[in-house]
Amino acid sequence: MKYFSLKDIGQLQHLYKINLINSCSGFKSANLIGTLSKNGIENVAVFSSVTHVGSDPPILGFFCRPTTVTRHTYNNIMDTGIYTINHIHADNFEAAHHTSAKYDADISEFDKTTLVPEYKENCSAPFVKNAPIQLHMKCIGHYNIKENGTILVLGEIQGLYINSAVLEDDGFVNLSLANVATINGLDNYAFPKKNKRLSYQRPK
Repeated sequence: MKYFSLKDIGQLQHLYKINLINSCSGFKSANLIGTLSKNGIENVAVFSSVTHVGSDPPILGFFCRPTTVTRHTYNNIMDTGIYTINHIHADNFEAAHHTSAKYDADISEFDKTTLVPEYKENCSAPFVKNAPIQLHMKCIGHYNIKENGTILVLGEIQGLYINSAVLEDDGFVNLSLANVATINGLDNYAFPKKNKRLSYQRPK
């Protein structure tokens, strides 16, 4: 088994280290976050850090990298307070990945990919059309992580759109039926299949 000490990790070639640390934590969510700037420019960007924070109230979080350079998604959310989260799936993952390219703020990633914006009632930010799960989010907090300069953004779900074919009777969203992607590391996309759900466990 290969072993890396903290010292070893610090001495690794930069890209090798990024790949290693980004992939060793396991599979991550694969989402597109849609925003609209205060000047009306649509933005959509891939994120692999969306995570469940709580169900009551329904809160999700995601991490932004340090704002030492311009972060269009973060800036738009700070300006408007509204954004969408859209699941990446087998039919759009390559276009979704291209949104990681660093375009200027006045250029919409929708115009540079096959992704199509979609607007729904009471949400000013664009959804990604045909995403099997779409969430209307309102920012409720943002917290600086002093250890590395990243920012945790917390949002409350204002509306939730789910393809009815993947919604089971008990509320479980079966992502494998929608061919929803997951990300391993920075650039490897996988499409997991449901194996087996286990019942709620109690002490024996």
